[in-house]
Amino acid sequence: MPKDNPNGGGIGASPKRREDVRFLTGAGNYTDDINVNGQAYVHFLRADVAHATINSIDTSAAAEMPGVVKIFTGADFAEVGGIPCGWGVTDRHGNPQQEPRHPIIADGTIRHVGEIVAAVVADTLEQARDAAEAIELDLSDKPAVVNMAAALAEDATKVHEDLTSNLCYDWVFGNDDDDAVQAAFDSAAHVTTLELVNNRLVANPMEPRVAIGDYSRGTDEYTLHTTSQNPHVIRLLMCAFVLGLPEHKVRVVAPDVGGGFGSKIFHYAEEAFCTHAAKACGRAVKWTSTRSEAFISDAHGRDHVSKIELALDADNNFTALRTNTMANMGAYLSTFSTSVPSYLHGTLMAGNYKTPIVQVNVKTVFTNTVPVDAYRGAGRPEATYQLERVIDKAARELGADPIALRRQNFITEFPYETPVALTYDTGDYVATMDKLEEVADVAGFAARRAESEKNGKLRGFGVNCYIEACGIAPSNIVGMLGARAGLYDAATVRVNATGSISVMVGAHSHGQGHETSFPQVVADMIGIDESMVDIVHGDTGRVPFGMGTYGSRSIAVCGSAMVRATEKIISKAKKIAAHLMEASDADIELKDGQFTVAGTDKSVAWGDVCLTAYVPHNYPLEELEPGLEETAFYDPANFTYPAGAYACEVEVDPDTGKVTIERFAAADDFGNIINPMIVDGQVHGGLGQGIGQALLENAAYDEDGQLLSASYMDYAMPRADDVPFYQVDHSCQTPCTHNPLGVKGCGEAGAIGSPPAVVNAVIDALQSGGKNVTHIDMPLSPSRVWMAMNG
Repeated sequence: MPKDNPNGGGIGASPKRREDVRFLTGAGNYTDDINVNGQAYVHFLRADVAHATINSIDTSAAAEMPGVVKIFTGADFAEVGGIPCGWGVTDRHGNPQQEPRHPIIADGTIRHVGEIVAAVVADTLEQARDAAEAIELDLSDKPAVVNMAAALAEDATKVHEDLTSNLCYDWVFGNDDDDAVQAAFDSAAHVTTLELVNNRLVANPMEPRVAIGDYSRGTDEYTLHTTSQNPHVIRLLMCAFVLGLPEHKVRVVAPDVGGGFGSKIFHYAEEAFCTHAAKACGRAVKWTSTRSEAFISDAHGRDHVSKIELALDADNNFTALRTNTMANMGAYLSTFSTSVPSYLHGTLMAGNYKTPIVQVNVKTVFTNTVPVDAYRGAGRPEATYQLERVIDKAARELGADPIALRRQNFITEFPYETPVALTYDTGDYVATMDKLEEVADVAGFAARRAESEKNGKLRGFGVNCYIEACGIAPSNIVGMLGARAGLYDAATVRVNATGSISVMVGAHSHGQGHETSFPQVVADMIGIDESMVDIVHGDTGRVPFGMGTYGSRSIAVCGSAMVRATEKIISKAKKIAAHLMEASDADIELKDGQFTVAGTDKSVAWGDVCLTAYVPHNYPLEELEPGLEETAFYDPANFTYPAGAYACEVEVDPDTGKVTIERFAAADDFGNIINPMIVDGQVHGGLGQGIGQALLENAAYDEDGQLLSASYMDYAMPRADDVPFYQVDHSCQTPCTHNPLGVKGCGEAGAIGSPPAVVNAVIDALQSGGKNVTHIDMPLSPSRVWMAMNG
């Protein structure tokens, strides 16, 4: 429960974010702020066509231009490994996914606009750009394959000539007995079918990607500064698969990072290039992405085309669900790309509902577009959108209340084993829906609709329920599912002699507020002020091996490692306190920073015990070694399962099709809450991104593979006046049963639950206005809505 003091006080309190002081005053230390003495700059010559054979590259004129240090082409990386995919999927026939090589620089074929064709390293960035313009390319254009259905045709041009087709894998999950699934649909009293698109998105974090490679000849050591959510994994992939370097000779540092939303999880070609080029050029090499580069080189998100079918019996109980999806991989397999449309998507197709039969079929497709990978929510938004849209459509076809239909089919007993391999340990979907109806003021909607009608507007109400799997785990299970890395995390708690604490964590903070919330946990356990606890992250040379930040895993996985390490600290400190007070350590209690002997008035302060640990005059060294530092690794026993219910109210202008969001309410169950203010901020941010997808954002390609929305002139990002003031509640708490904090994760929920709520609200508005519209694909731009209203 929240503490009385809103500005401090451990778990449940809302102290202000300590990291914001440096961010708001311009004192942050981002990768682009870092400069190495004598550094050079790289400019990447990127393909402006989507598919072509490279006949020749003439760099002779460019090499003679002022300031040029070295020019690299694909030939310079012929002996270097490609960017690896971190997840292998086995298809429905038992075959491994098709996995083409992903070169650092194009290896003779260009496969998407934005692919690196050559790299110029020069004394200044301007000189590198000028020289790149002097490079002469001789290309033979090839047909671009952009549409997924066309890419799967037998006569389609192949993105990779060495593959058998453009199909990466054809995957089936859940019930794989096609006859049994079909029988369930044949016997259903009602079947609702919906075809929909989950539109492609560009992540657009505030800070573009940056990489600085440096090499020390004296020690034969490399340092890469990069904008990463995942520094240890970047080092592992780069050393083991790409450059073949000894891991202990490579340090990866991710300092302050201005947002990621998934796009900075992955290992990118630019990082490997700058690391390799630093040694080849004999000086540090720096690259800072422009916003235009980011649009055509950062991994994109979503891009699914789906058909979903829901079967119901005569009493409106869900009896079967079947979904068929084509998921775009782009031209290459990014780090976690294959896991997103498969295990992160298919395992959530049961949603909050007790549907006995679920079948998921996903075909992943190579196209001549930018690679697609995880974007906030990663598979769970795609699943939730399909499920919650088809349920809403079913309610309208049946004349049922959308909330009542959901309530009737909720899972109510836990633990619950779904037909798609997950076991939900705890939840209360009825309670979150109850809370939603309260905070959304469902009872007052009719009056608000009538007021809108007086003003010539159509008002609609949309609801959505979601569940997500967070803290991807455990390692042995995900390993069997195809993960090529463990998914544990780690923390080292180092207590200084004066009692202050440094906590080195494997998770990376790039907006989540770890520097504020993590100290709350440690301080609460010991009973000291959180100002005495410092968090260290983002540097493989300083922190234990951890798996980074994504999938709402930081507090559930890394936070649990931090708890385990702190428990070790407390256990040893109690032994020291016992020696000081001549008591048994079994009788020692710790509260509010004081060690006491149970049932006595004997006590010793935290700081005194810490000093004794480093000046061990008062306890026998044969029993306890000096110092107070412990490390713990934590591998979860299961996912965590945040869940909630969202409601959106919109007004639609019937003359223009413009949609305005008037109200938005969110009721979430995140388990135990560490910092309510930070949780509110995470939900607000996710809602903004979900609303952006629903109404504004769309990465659109033409038939030649040119990205039509390659700048903010054409890609519409949400602004402050596009979103309302949110009503957010997370008082419905069913703590996770298998991690020591009882937490579930909150970072992605808003982006998962909001798109279907917005679309459901718009469809409700149109149907209430007499328009026979059952679906509009996102984004629901004024033109799309107007055309739907007018046939």
